Amino acid sequence: MKKNKTQHTKKPWPTKAAMEQVYAMNLWGGEPTGFYSGIGSHDPKMVGPYIAAVGSFLTAFQPPLTVCDLGCGDFNVGKELVGYCKKYIAVDIVPDLIAHNKERFRNENLEFRCLDIALDELPAGDCALLRQVLQHISNAEIARVVRKLSEFKYVILTEHLPEGDFVPNTDIISGQGIRIKKQSGVNLLHPPFNMQVKGEKQLLSVLSDDHKGRVVTTLYTLY
Repeated sequence: MKKNKTQHTKKPWPTKAAMEQVYAMNLWGGEPTGFYSGIGSHDPKMVGPYIAAVGSFLTAFQPPLTVCDLGCGDFNVGKELVGYCKKYIAVDIVPDLIAHNKERFRNENLEFRCLDIALDELPAGDCALLRQVLQHISNAEIARVVRKLSEFKYVILTEHLPEGDFVPNTDIISGQGIRIKKQSGVNLLHPPFNMQVKGEKQLLSVLSDDHKGRVVTTLYTLY
């Protein structure tokens, strides 16, 4: 586990306000008074295989890994993985969501933090989980995140991608939408990100709930 010493000068991004609006206006669905991270975090056809695949990876380690969930959302998925980890640090950009999660989910090895993963220093850990997070943010913000991911030995990335060949990393404005509307998706190994890895392995590929592309989970070994 490396210690992250990356520091950046902060500048205003629209992401925090956009994500606060998503939850405040229930733009991903759910009850009017609750926090809901969308059907992709609740559909058993999506969630079950993901938990099985990532859980299988995590249980292979003794001692267990420290995992940083970068964009934990309503924690419907993360809650199933906590037991596989030495420590589970769940991060999100929305303060009210983190406060809500702290009240609902408690475990000795679980910690919630409110951070902007593009601007703030990331917690130290062995493995970073990014589950359908980068697909919502701009290339400039993704680039900042990628520079900090080198501090983790493992990165498990989940992205909604078009079927077949596509042009990766078309830029978007951060918010509710994703690149699938532009027939694009995030690939960290391609320009402009060019993330350097030692190994790459696809853990899972599931037809998206809207049948527009696939939700692909990839394990990267960075060092």
